[in-house]
Amino acid sequence: MVGGHTEHPQPAADERAWCHDAVQDVSRTFALTVDALEEPMATRICVGYLLCRVADTVEDATSIPPDEQAALLRTYDRVLDPDGETTAEEFRAAVDPHLPEDPNADWTVVAEAARVLRAFESLDADAQDAIRPTVREMTTGMASFVERYADDGGLRIQSVEELEEYCWYVAGTVGELVTELLAADAGREDAATMREHARSFALLLQLVNVAKDVRPDYHEENNVYLPASWLDEAGVDPESVADPSNAEGVGNVVERVVDRARGYADGAQRWLEAMPTTRGNTVAAWTVPYLLAVGTMRELRDRPEDVVADGDVKVSRAEVHAVLTRVTGDFDRSALGRLRERISTRPLA
Repeated sequence: MVGGHTEHPQPAADERAWCHDAVQDVSRTFALTVDALEEPMATRICVGYLLCRVADTVEDATSIPPDEQAALLRTYDRVLDPDGETTAEEFRAAVDPHLPEDPNADWTVVAEAARVLRAFESLDADAQDAIRPTVREMTTGMASFVERYADDGGLRIQSVEELEEYCWYVAGTVGELVTELLAADAGREDAATMREHARSFALLLQLVNVAKDVRPDYHEENNVYLPASWLDEAGVDPESVADPSNAEGVGNVVERVVDRARGYADGAQRWLEAMPTTRGNTVAAWTVPYLLAVGTMRELRDRPEDVVADGDVKVSRAEVHAVLTRVTGDFDRSALGRLRERISTRPLA
């Protein structure tokens, strides 16, 4: 029982099916990962991701005053406390005044958090034990950042160290969640390798997101994740980070973030090479986002200014399809390094 949540007559299978439908609308990118998995891992990862998405949506909501955002996140954390008394219904009541009249997919998941929690409660105890601590660490970490920048109207990351601290809370915890779900079936050495490099896998993906999403992060969330110290060196005011006239300076900072991300690529590859393919886990599920991140770093290296000028730096759909085709099925992980090198220099299509 999570946070005093009581049993509900809705069959667990229905709640799980709802989660699988929801993830398709919430994140087509992550849905590719879920679709590449088999059961029971597909449902474990899907439900764990949606639990994280509830917190992420609240943290990103510019319409909610920071003190109320932090309070909602801490309420959600208490719901996840197995020894607590706060229920999902109490979280729903607290968030209700902030729900949009016409909620998008993200806010629908927030409104239906009780359904996600019931799906979570239907998982086996080992899966719950792997998922719960990381979601709670994410939620409280997000709350601390919201409180830290409560007077700024949005996050204004100051240094690369603070950026990686933030990336840990929003992505590193997810990497840890996935690692703990998978490591239970790995040999001792492989499990140790996965735990050693889980942070690298997660930070690689998140730093690439930070680098490519400068404009939407500012306009849609009023957040500036590019380190203020680096922006200052480039002569860019954080409040003008999305101004096309600053494309060159912002591009210089984007290149530095990409270099930082690239430093985690080797560790991420070690993580991929060590993970087991049991209980429905597949190589494709995690190799695809890794290789697409490598391809995105290539695009960002070649046209860093476009994150502001165009706001749309990503690999082509043709390359996404080519990557999916290449790693689906009996992909030999010994070829991963060569494939990564190819994609880092030119599109795979």
